[in-house]
Amino acid sequence: MAHVHLDQIRKVYPNGYVAVHGASLDINAGEFVVLVGPSGCGKSTTLRMIAGLEEISSGTLKIGDRVVNEVAPKDRNIAMVFQNYALYPHMNVYDNMAFGLKLSKVKKAEIDRRVREAAAILSIEPILDRKPKQLSGGQRQRVALGRAIVRDAEVFLFDEPLSNLDAKLRVQMRAEIGKLHRTLGKTMIYVTHDQVEAMTMGDRIVVLKDGYVQQMDTPLNLYHHPVNRFVASFIGSPSMNFVEGSIVRDSGLVFREQHGAFTVPLDATWRDTLTGHVGQAVTLGLRPEDFYAEASPARPTTTAAATFQIDVLEPMGSEVVVYASTPGQAAHQIVARLAPQTLPEPSQPITLALDTSKLHFFDAESEATLASAPMAVA
Repeated sequence: MAHVHLDQIRKVYPNGYVAVHGASLDINAGEFVVLVGPSGCGKSTTLRMIAGLEEISSGTLKIGDRVVNEVAPKDRNIAMVFQNYALYPHMNVYDNMAFGLKLSKVKKAEIDRRVREAAAILSIEPILDRKPKQLSGGQRQRVALGRAIVRDAEVFLFDEPLSNLDAKLRVQMRAEIGKLHRTLGKTMIYVTHDQVEAMTMGDRIVVLKDGYVQQMDTPLNLYHHPVNRFVASFIGSPSMNFVEGSIVRDSGLVFREQHGAFTVPLDATWRDTLTGHVGQAVTLGLRPEDFYAEASPARPTTTAAATFQIDVLEPMGSEVVVYASTPGQAAHQIVARLAPQTLPEPSQPITLALDTSKLHFFDAESEATLASAPMAVA
């Protein structure tokens, strides 16, 4: 395994389009790092520059202690798993996994050892004699993983490898890749647009937008301490609620929704960070799971109540997802995740408690975080 260091890496295409703007990342040896963001954010381009499949316009890329900007992909000691499995249809599973080693003129006995070890790790020994057309999607993905494992590379690169699988199989394969990382202990860099994959798999996550790195941090720190509104909105499902308003003084600091639909008293923990923003427009952020039904026994003591009108109810068994809006023509819509319970019907009012210890505030213009929930998160 090896550490990977990106120092101000840029990718500019001949037409002048800048796909990646000065990305600087330090990925530790043996770490599982996930690059995540919407389509067009530069995550796959960054991965392909690490792989050597895209030329680096400027900046320095190091794998281990070696600068590899001009090193051919085959000489970087990396293995890559693509969204498209790219298995040879006329070869069986064994030969698909062994093909790259044969090209590298690895001895036959060593090829056999590596293929069978990889097959054992991935539990695909019974299908080594099958052709790709005889395999399920999950089995094909395991074969693609096996083809990478036999390389015994320093760094493993994954470009949205699960996007072609159905939802149930994606969950299963997430666990398989996580187990594979623990077994091999290799450096792994994984690209996805799915924030659930990112949160459940990565030791650290890199959030990108429009070719810029927004934040690199652990999953929990991204969730609890996003650096800006974009990161806050991208991490978490359903997405964080955002309400426009301002900070005012009214027997202490208070957040007031811009049309006066509700107010949220703020205790002393917010004083240092928000006093300087009194009278200014800010955006309040609150995650769906930090709402409670007014009469809920699980309701924390640090709450403020607000009344909404229910638009849609989605009973999910383990929870009820509530889509609601503030009264009036200029309504704010919110999403709340509540414990399963009997609730008013759509079009009826509902009073929800907001956990004021879990609030986030963002600058209305720059969208940078002004203050996040004042709690220590590892």
